[in-house]
Amino acid sequence: MIDIIGPKQFKTIPWKNGLGETTELAINELANLDNFIWRMSIASVVEDGVFSDFSGYYRNLVLIEGEGISLEHDAKSVDNLVNLLDVASFDGGCKTQGLLTHGPIKDFNIITDKSKVTTKVDCYVDENQVTVTLSKSALCFVYSLSDVTSITASQQDDAELPAGSLAKISQTELEFGSQDFWVRVKGKNMIIIQLEIEDLEK
Repeated sequence: MIDIIGPKQFKTIPWKNGLGETTELAINELANLDNFIWRMSIASVVEDGVFSDFSGYYRNLVLIEGEGISLEHDAKSVDNLVNLLDVASFDGGCKTQGLLTHGPIKDFNIITDKSKVTTKVDCYVDENQVTVTLSKSALCFVYSLSDVTSITASQQDDAELPAGSLAKISQTELEFGSQDFWVRVKGKNMIIIQLEIEDLEK
């Protein structure tokens, strides 16, 4: 199933540390900010500061607007996001300090439960066609930053993903027997997220 989630369905949620707001694009069913398996969001960072504590979770953070940010984790390691769609991957339990390079930025966040989800994030600035194979327990998300992205999934109708929207792709019950369920994505300035989930019922 290809589900297109548009801006009218997004929610504005306060940051966990109360220092700002985030746009929540999608979260697993029956979840909230204190108890979830996976969550996709976009946040504006307008000043230097400490990121929220997400102990027990893993974070992938993608630069989608602005001139860069430096992320210092536990005063030990540093991720420098400079170019569009640069990605930082880090433990959500780290004390992460964000230092803006030159003015505000926007980032796309993928936050997942470390004990239940294996996450793969790929970003493409230039025009590209990508095919991914999904297992029964996997989900695929595609975020289109600036252009219409075309999506084809095996045994499903094609879909067009408008800029600024998120696609959620999963197998339907009728397709669970297929060992070769695939998704083909074509576009540019796009983020493709694959989540391998331990138990979809939890």
